[in-house]
Amino acid sequence: MDGHSSEDSKQSTADMTVFVQSLLQQMQSRFQIMSDSIITKIDEMGNRVNELEQSINDLKAEMGVEGSPSPLAPSNQKSDEAKQEEGSA
Repeated sequence: MDGHSSEDSKQSTADMTVFVQSLLQQMQSRFQIMSDSIITKIDEMGNRVNELEQSINDLKAEMGVEGSPSPLAPSNQKSDEAKQEEGSA
């Protein structure tokens, strides 16, 4: 009876090994599919951001804003002038 029980145990272990290997292969396949999908979506988002940036630059060029100073420049000049006045007083 020990031989029969030992054989059943070996078969059970082999079955479990096959089951676990199959499960791991399925998980790996699903993770690979999800990974590929995520990478594809990230690439698409990057392309959309690039297109949006190009559209903004095109609009700026049409409006002639490209060559004008940034809105921050006047406020920086005012604060610089105030500092100079404080230093001379």
